[in-house]
Amino acid sequence: MIGFLKQNFRWIAGGALLTFASSFGQTFFVSGASAEWRALFGLSDGQFGTLYMIATLCSALSLPFIGRLVDVWPEHKVIMLTIPVLAFACLLAAYAPNVLVLGFAIYLLRLFGQGMMSHIAITATGRWFAAQRGRAMSLVVLGHQGGEAILPSLYVAISLAAGWQMAWTLGAGALLLIALPIAVTAFRVPRTPRGHAPEIETEARNWTRAEALRDPIFWVLLMGVLAPPFIGTTIFFHQDYLTAYRGWPAALFATGFTAMALTTVCFALICGALIDRFGARRILPFFLIPLSSACFSASVIESGTGLYVFMILLGVSYGFSSTLFGSLWPEIYGTKHLGAIRSVMMPFMVFATAAGPGITGTLIDRGVSLPTQLLAMGSYCLIACVIMGFASWRLRHR
Repeated sequence: MIGFLKQNFRWIAGGALLTFASSFGQTFFVSGASAEWRALFGLSDGQFGTLYMIATLCSALSLPFIGRLVDVWPEHKVIMLTIPVLAFACLLAAYAPNVLVLGFAIYLLRLFGQGMMSHIAITATGRWFAAQRGRAMSLVVLGHQGGEAILPSLYVAISLAAGWQMAWTLGAGALLLIALPIAVTAFRVPRTPRGHAPEIETEARNWTRAEALRDPIFWVLLMGVLAPPFIGTTIFFHQDYLTAYRGWPAALFATGFTAMALTTVCFALICGALIDRFGARRILPFFLIPLSSACFSASVIESGTGLYVFMILLGVSYGFSSTLFGSLWPEIYGTKHLGAIRSVMMPFMVFATAAGPGITGTLIDRGVSLPTQLLAMGSYCLIACVIMGFASWRLRHR
């Protein structure tokens, strides 16, 4: 691993920096200012939630058009567009004069933060690495966990010392003065892949986006791709409900997040090693088993232990899925049009994160408890495992 990092430090560090900086558009960071925005503009929880959902869905619809720039422009030029717009969005979010401007700021944060920053990093890594694609992907996606571990606490500290608007202003400055020059320098020189990925004797045919969308396997794989963001976001969104329902201490979820983050890091690295040895397609049938187990444990274990079991198993699933699907798409569809293909898949993930809280919240209102819903989610994951096994078999033999 040390030798691999020494040889590829600029590309791994640049990709990890992009996934780290994507935090400025992630829900866990943006929601940190929700109380201030609601107080400033007189919004209820439901009104702000609706505004956030609309901005998120609009960003998802925009991503297929913006995301294909990664196939047309050199990566460092896409970064030179993306990071300044994200910094502008941070400033706009801090000093928005009205609700419409705030909605536009959140739209830009979601599109260029959560969307494009991660999209550039994962697409470039999938394109630039072949034989060690899994290892490279597992290191690049760790930027997400780094952002989750560092930025919320840093945001709170700055907000307490200098105000929440200053926290967003300093974030914009860090993007322009630190992230932009480092990422552009790292990605200015593309890496040439060496060797081939496991199971691939010749380079995969480079499918166009239209061809991939006509491939039934693409839509089958989405059944697996969407499960972790749907289920994870649902639990995070309803953590107050679940805490009250089970009678857990209020701080239990905070320590659970720490356990999840550590587990995610470990299993992202493990998955990367497995992919380099066996290929992403062979791992496909198994990655939802931990998520299914997580749902069943949170549903039936009423003590606080159930939450820890759920969060650890969710971390296993997140670690596997984040690395697996960064490596799977180039292995199946080639690298030439990878940006366009991934830019279609990512909006579905955004829709899943938007739909999960809404659907489950409606069911809760109608008397279907979240533990009961988790039984259904766990069963879905088991069924999806069988379907992923069939898809894996088809992919290895076509």
